[in-house]
Amino acid sequence: VIEAIFENLEAKHEIYRNIEPRMKTDSVLATNTSSIPLEDLATVLKQPERLVGIHFFNPVAMMPLVEIVKTSQSSDQIIERAIAFTLHIGKLPLPVKSSPGFLVNRILMPYLVEAIFLYDEGTTPEAIDKAALDFGMPMGPVELADAVGLDICHSVAENLSSAFSIQVPDGLEKFVKANKLGKKTGSGFYQYKKGKALKNNDADMGDQKMIQNRLLFRLLNEAAACLDEKIVEEIDLLDAGIIFGTGFAPFRGGPLNYSLERGVESLTDEMKALGEKYGERFNPVDGWKLVK
Repeated sequence: VIEAIFENLEAKHEIYRNIEPRMKTDSVLATNTSSIPLEDLATVLKQPERLVGIHFFNPVAMMPLVEIVKTSQSSDQIIERAIAFTLHIGKLPLPVKSSPGFLVNRILMPYLVEAIFLYDEGTTPEAIDKAALDFGMPMGPVELADAVGLDICHSVAENLSSAFSIQVPDGLEKFVKANKLGKKTGSGFYQYKKGKALKNNDADMGDQKMIQNRLLFRLLNEAAACLDEKIVEEIDLLDAGIIFGTGFAPFRGGPLNYSLERGVESLTDEMKALGEKYGERFNPVDGWKLVK
């Protein structure tokens, strides 16, 4: 059984209370939650060891990665069955530890949030997206947020903010309250016509290097934090997850291999400089000592 309702703990608990008594004792209960820790979801289950995260990414038909989320209670057999199911449907399973946001959304969200901070400061959406595209991303973070849905971005950011002190930009909440949720409502950071973003070719491009660094450094720093917390065990697994889960510029080798090529010492020095100007969210995390 795969549960894939909206991101609300109480609603998921209600589903579990209703379906668990109807399930066979050896059945797998999988959740497609994108950010809620499985430990929180399992509190209403009589058999918490049967719960596993099978987290797909949108658009499902195009995204090969599936996060297989496990907890200290997870049965090894249940995890193996989840991995086998994922392989059977032609997807790439990545075992990750249960933690708010897991791996991919945990690393992606600070990058998207920083894009919105830039927007709130007056940077044009076109300038923000150009900086990411020039780095090699398949889509800019502003257009990506619109595509995901600003309500979903807001929900995930709120879930992560309580766990990791990620500040949610005011601008994001304003869009959600105005029901400007991105591509699906025809209006978000961009206006949409026939599903296509209407971009201003004459938009001010600002300081492209600064914009690119602010976006990247948030993502890279969170990747180092995930390595430190053993969300995954190895640099190469983390990098593969971010490449296949977000489309992170594949020729860069993933966020941590890119950091090694750029030079960890000089990179963290640049982060400290940004931290002095824009706040502690840019201060290098302890996990950088493991990136070698």
